[in-house]
Amino acid sequence: DIHILVAGKAAKPAADAAAKLAGVSKVLLAESDELANNLAEPLADLIVSLAGSYDTILSAATSVGKNVLPRVAALLDVAQVSEIIEVISSDTFKRPIYAGNAIQTVQASDAKKVITVRTASFASAPEGGSATIEAIPAVSDPGLSTFVRDALSASDRPELTSAKIIISGGRALGSAEKFREVILPLADKLGAAVGASRAAVDAG
Repeated sequence: DIHILVAGKAAKPAADAAAKLAGVSKVLLAESDELANNLAEPLADLIVSLAGSYDTILSAATSVGKNVLPRVAALLDVAQVSEIIEVISSDTFKRPIYAGNAIQTVQASDAKKVITVRTASFASAPEGGSATIEAIPAVSDPGLSTFVRDALSASDRPELTSAKIIISGGRALGSAEKFREVILPLADKLGAAVGASRAAVDAG
């Protein structure tokens, strides 16, 4: 059985959407003020409180998933399998290493698996399901961190970790001005995310 956890504040619309996904048997909806800003500690504690019933805990390899699931794995005392791109069997997965220049096959020996997934490597789940939605209590916030404010850069481009198309540039472009002149218009034309080599990032 596949259950989806939807955690946040005023998250019922997201739970309704998740319940329509094919293959999902139950949606667990946890709503509280402490979960409103995706702080890692209360979300990790919530997942750990539910983990006893599950063999595998999955999250997309987004900024939130990469922030929360390592804490979950540590609290459960298991080794996380990060950013998988293929499932070979129930305990064996493929993941990129060395900036994607090599593919590593990993076999997880832990009874409970904690995994982050590169979503661009998998087809989206179709709709057609009618899962039940169960409201569950949120665990109390351990108070290890506090939300201060969002400082987000606004962009109409897709997120790099889940983009279907990525336009990337490196030191050969020579300058930030040339990067903006060549890479950004092409990315906008293709609806792509923008990446850059380490050298280009270091150069600003």
